Amino acid sequence: MKAIIVDDERLARNELRRLLAEFTEVEIVDEAANVDEGVEKIRQHDPDVVFLDIQMPGKTGFDLLEELDRSPRVIFTTAYDEYAIKAFEFNALDYLLKPIEPARLAEAIKKIKVEKKEDEELELKLVSKSLKADDQVFVKDGDRCWFVKLEEVRLFESEGNYVRLFFRDQKPLILKTLNYLDERLDGRTFFRANRKHIINLKYIENIEPWLNGGLLVKMKDGKKVEVSRRQSIKFKEMLSL
Repeated sequence: MKAIIVDDERLARNELRRLLAEFTEVEIVDEAANVDEGVEKIRQHDPDVVFLDIQMPGKTGFDLLEELDRSPRVIFTTAYDEYAIKAFEFNALDYLLKPIEPARLAEAIKKIKVEKKEDEELELKLVSKSLKADDQVFVKDGDRCWFVKLEEVRLFESEGNYVRLFFRDQKPLILKTLNYLDERLDGRTFFRANRKHIINLKYIENIEPWLNGGLLVKMKDGKKVEVSRRQSIKFKEMLSL
């Protein structure tokens, strides 16, 4: 599996490289010393996992994830324990405190392998590559269940390892990642607006320019969703704006 290390301390990067050398299944394809470098390298290599420091000069590891349109698998590596709760809000696989213990690193690698295997098994079970707007799906949240056509779902919103669906007056949570849904949903109807949202194009009421070259989409239910600068380029091309 491909890995990238993002840490502003050269000694910390070298030490993690040394520890990861014990795991032949992990290939370190690149490293970065700051957030901007990290964003560039992640987009270039599309790694299976990113080992990410939190406190770095200028921008934090959380800032890096905010700049990405798709959330990679992340293992945070930091000297501070106070960010653990926030880290898992970003769908972190693990949170390793420096100095990193080999046993804890082994646990984290195991989590990556398990999740990667589950993703591969899910792909094998797919009957077709995409889910069409008129496909009907079964949704279960606790004791409540629905059969709903995908065209009724106006918004998918990531919440950690879960995704919240917005349809009619319902907002159930399902145990899926937004990346998984993004790969399956029909791009003619659904669009990945940013790291946390997929929108149904049929429910857009209006679009206006937004910060840093992005766009702000207002849905018919009044909810506003920001389209990231990077995704805005694709959005304009798709809609011929």
